[in-house]
This record gives sequence, structure tokens and C-alpha cells, in this order.
Amino acid sequence: MIKANDPSLKSWIDVDGNSDFPIQNLPFGIFKTKQDKARVGSRIGDKVIDLNALYVLGYFKNLPFSQADFQSDALNSIMKKGKQATTDLRNRLSKLFSLENTDLSNNSHHVDQVLHDIDQVEMMMPVQVGDYTDFYSSRGHATNVGTLFRDPDNALLPNWLWIPVGYHGRASSIIPSEQMIKRPKGQTKPNDDQDPVFGASKLLDFELEMAFVTFDGKPLGENITTDEASDYIFGMCIMNDWSARDIQKWEYVPLGPFLAKSFASSISPWIVTMDALEPFKTKGPKQDPKVLPYLEYKEDAHYDINLEVGIVPENSEETVVSKSNYKYMYWNMSQQLAHHTINGCNVRCGDMMASGTISGDELSSFGSMLELTWRGTKPIKMKDGSERKFINDHDTVVMRGHCNANGVRIGFGEVSTKVLPAE
Repeated sequence: MIKANDPSLKSWIDVDGNSDFPIQNLPFGIFKTKQDKARVGSRIGDKVIDLNALYVLGYFKNLPFSQADFQSDALNSIMKKGKQATTDLRNRLSKLFSLENTDLSNNSHHVDQVLHDIDQVEMMMPVQVGDYTDFYSSRGHATNVGTLFRDPDNALLPNWLWIPVGYHGRASSIIPSEQMIKRPKGQTKPNDDQDPVFGASKLLDFELEMAFVTFDGKPLGENITTDEASDYIFGMCIMNDWSARDIQKWEYVPLGPFLAKSFASSISPWIVTMDALEPFKTKGPKQDPKVLPYLEYKEDAHYDINLEVGIVPENSEETVVSKSNYKYMYWNMSQQLAHHTINGCNVRCGDMMASGTISGDELSSFGSMLELTWRGTKPIKMKDGSERKFINDHDTVVMRGHCNANGVRIGFGEVSTKVLPAE
């Protein structure tokens, strides 16, 4: 029996060799067409798979789902069924669309109902996010920020190498790719010897992050161990966690980010399952000092995901400004979830947890304009000849991510967001 992640697996749907979405991926998302309401879909190549249609046509027999699960405008309904159910669903899709299976491919009438061209659908917000936690888990980023704003010789705060630092963010302003944002307004303090002023942020920045989405966790008062963490994580997406640096500088003491972060966080529309990402696990960096026992982990829990960021000025070409990798994270997802719940905090279906800005050791791998331009002192030249210290009005920021191993490319697509002027 061929497994869903088998590199030799082929689909009867044509897939370009550079596609993020071969049959080994089969991500989940929410889409709608001009004729129908939002519903659950998957994707192979440039075709969106209508899971509601597959259910109606009888292809999901013996799976623990109802039609309502696939007619939903969020993936929470199928996630509520748990990890084994979503794994079985992905395996069923793999079987139906594999070249070896003709149950569906030989029925052209059914195929016409099930498949949609990607350019004929609108991708929606994939998950109804209940709670959102943003971690701060890239050592490169934390070191750069500490160097820029504090003491270069003591860039990391004393707790950083002991705990996965995080804060509770605003779930209501997490938005899907293609939804435009307005430049945020707030208080800034341009000079230390002057009173603060009110106005639009002048230092709007992107933050290159990945985010994971959870199944229902344990009851309040119980914790999830690093060994158990994979059973509670559904999948991942790319996140652009927008940041207004000038607003943040003034407001973050003593309680941390607030208005500088809560105006928008953009995510890619497809949730790539941890089942699909299994072949891309890799070793993480050595953690020194040795972590406390509840943060120890046995198996490789980092992931080799190539990431890039591009800036597209209005009516111009894209300039790639960063090439990074998720494997640069110091703290992995298992440690983040274990730490998040060690006090008994309960995690619920659809909770989203972001990695924090992902930066490597090299300038080209830094995950924000704050770092790439070194606080605006080293502007980046665009292909049209203009320069960027931070993000301008009418710029579009595009983030992409994919994995490669054994001849198989698994990707996330992209998250693309245009910035409109403040009102």
C-alpha cells in the first residue's frame, strides 16, 4: 500500500514540478465560488478539491464526518474530530486522487463537480481563531533586537534561553492573504525629550513567521508534554505579523506589544498538515544551558522550511529582501506548546500560535525590515530604483514557504498583503 507521503506517489491531476501542492501535500482550506457559499477544500496543483461535493457523492463513507463539517466556513468543524480523523481524511483524499485509483477519475460527471480551477475560486480565512499566542523563539531575531535597542553585549534577556517567551495577541485581527490593511495610527515619541504625538506609524514593518493551529487540548489544569504535542497540532501556515515599530517603542514598557501589533496579522490560506510535513523534520540548534526537564524532547521537532519575503512597490516588480528558514528557530513547536500549558492553561480547537520573527545568522536571512535595514540606517534598493527603510504605502509584501526532500516539494503558497494609507 502506497502511503500518502510516498515520493513515488503520483496523481491523475496534472501537477507542475514546481508546484507547492503535489498529491503528497493535500492541505486544507476554505474557499468559495461565485455560485456557492464558503466550504472546505483541499488542493492538488492548480485544482481546488471540493470536499463537500465528495461527501455528497459518497466518497467519504466510514469517515467520522457529517456534511455540515464540509459546508462550514472554517476548518474548526473537521479539526474537532481530532488528529486520527483528519489523518484518515487526508489518506482518503490521497487514495482517491492517486494515479493507481480510478474510483473517481473514471467518472467525469463527478470530477466536474469536485474540481475547481484555482483562479476561479476565492480563498477565505481558513480557521476561526479563538486565542492567539505570539512567541519570540528565534535566537537570531532576539539577539538583533536586543543589540539594536539595548546592550549589544547582553542582547538576550536573562530568561530567553530558559523559556519560550510569548505573549497573548489579538485573534480578531488575523486576516487571510489578499486582504489589504491600512497603515495604523497611534502614539509615538519621536524624541526622548519631547511629549508623545499622535499620527500614522512611520515605521511599518513585516515580521516573517510561521504559525501552527491546534486541535482541542486537555482540560483546564492539565498540561501537554513535548512527547504529546504532535497529537494536538493540526497544521501550519505562513504568517506576516505586522508591526508598527515606532508605536511599539513607546508603548511596550511595561506590559509588551499592544496597538503596534493588534491592527493586523496576515496568514496564508492553506493549512498544511503536520502529516504532510513529517518528512521534513530536522535537528534543532544545541540548547545551552540545558533546558528544564519539562522542555526536553526526544525526537527531531524542528522543520526544514525555506522561506522568502518580497516587496512589490505599486506598479513595479517584486524585490526579494529575505531568504530564511524555519529550522533557525531555537525553541520548537513541541516546547512552545509544552510551556504554554505547563501552568494548566487549556488549549482549544482553532487556537493559533506564531513562531515569532524568524531570522538566521546572515543579513540575508533576517525576518524584518528593522533588522534588514538595521533600524533604517541601511536602506534596501528596490528594482525600480526606490529605497526602503520600512514599508511604504501601496507596497505589497509577499511571503512564501516550501520544503524539499527526496524529490518532493511541499509548499504553503503565499501570503500577500497590500498596505493602504492611513485614514
